[in-house]
Amino acid sequence: MKVLVIGSGGREHALIWKIAQSKLVDKIFATPGNGGISELAECLEIKTIETERILSFARKEKIDITIVGPEAPLVLGMVDDFTNHDLKIFGPTQSCARLEESKVFAKTLMAKYGVPTADFKVFDSPKPAKEYIEKIGVPCVVKADGLAAGKGVIVAKTVEEARQAVGLMMEEKIFGEAGNKIIIEECLSGQEASILVFTDSKEVVPLVSSQDHKRLLDCDCGPNTGGMGAYSPAPVVTEKVFKEISEKIITRTIKGLAKEGLEYRGVLYTGIMLTKNGPKALEFNVRFGDPETQAIIPRLSSDLLEGVLACSCGALGKFAKSGGFKWDNRACVSVVCASGGYPGEFQKDKPIFGLDEAKAMKDIIVFHAGTKRLPQSTQSASKFVTSGGRVLGVTGLGNTIKEAIEKAYKAVNKISFEGMQYRKDIGNKAL
Repeated sequence: MKVLVIGSGGREHALIWKIAQSKLVDKIFATPGNGGISELAECLEIKTIETERILSFARKEKIDITIVGPEAPLVLGMVDDFTNHDLKIFGPTQSCARLEESKVFAKTLMAKYGVPTADFKVFDSPKPAKEYIEKIGVPCVVKADGLAAGKGVIVAKTVEEARQAVGLMMEEKIFGEAGNKIIIEECLSGQEASILVFTDSKEVVPLVSSQDHKRLLDCDCGPNTGGMGAYSPAPVVTEKVFKEISEKIITRTIKGLAKEGLEYRGVLYTGIMLTKNGPKALEFNVRFGDPETQAIIPRLSSDLLEGVLACSCGALGKFAKSGGFKWDNRACVSVVCASGGYPGEFQKDKPIFGLDEAKAMKDIIVFHAGTKRLPQSTQSASKFVTSGGRVLGVTGLGNTIKEAIEKAYKAVNKISFEGMQYRKDIGNKAL
């Protein structure tokens, strides 16, 4: 089989790393890929949102299955375009992608179909939003309606912070059109978890639980990022808790979409807050999480591609009856090494050292995100340079989360590049 993976991050490297192990695969392509991906797949200089060029390539190369990593191509309707040309693709349609594209759409759907979530109100102008904040008090959460690279959520602890958040989103437009509408909602407290499932709208096959670390600095301080690390499993998600999440949140959401005439096929990611009143949905993503994927996929002991193919053609029920996915009982921890300045303006083209030493360690996988491979003629002590905000996901497996943490950080200590920053407490919540 020929497989095409859309994307350039650590998530896509993790997916390609696993897909490359499949006996079904003959050739893997990536658009545009990254330095690490180039060691496993043929990388094409095509942007993820250039649907027509990607479609043309897939038709010419007779690609058997395309897997979409990031949300932007899904929101732009790539799945619809491929399907219209009878090309197999893994991911939800443009209509279903609204679940991530618009927080207003997602919250309204949850309210309509009884999915437990935080109380909320929608605003399309700043003045009433600020007045509402004065009325309800703090803490509260201010969310941009549209896509904001995982940074469009501000947890405000003071009224002034909340008012400033409204101003940044709706008046200064720091997230562009994503802030045309905002949501102000109650601030839930408890432990967070990420639940990812495969669904073809009829059947649900879960992946193992995980937990992301959104804040830049230790102890969940500093600005929001796309994610500074993750671990799996999340011990707070017991069998009983998962059953409740599955029944009250995931199943109700999928059935709700179906009642709206929307057949969801692909990965559904649900961000959960485990409150004293039970689990509540924080958000939905319509693709694999990043960096959660880097902590989940190394634990998968069966063929990822078999599940992808079954899901994409609506045969997930048969896959589930055959046992679904098989999992390694070990824990996994992935630590993000980011560029100096991230999540703001960050540095690029910094040589990365120590990758070979880290990769040689037992139970360590280094997933590349923002990296570029140097031409062989210019390689010296470094084969790769930085090219993005989140550069690497240094990932360790261990019999316990504590052991996985120790292994991951030993590998991190082998790696260096100018300005490198990373959290020192990834996974500690599970101890």
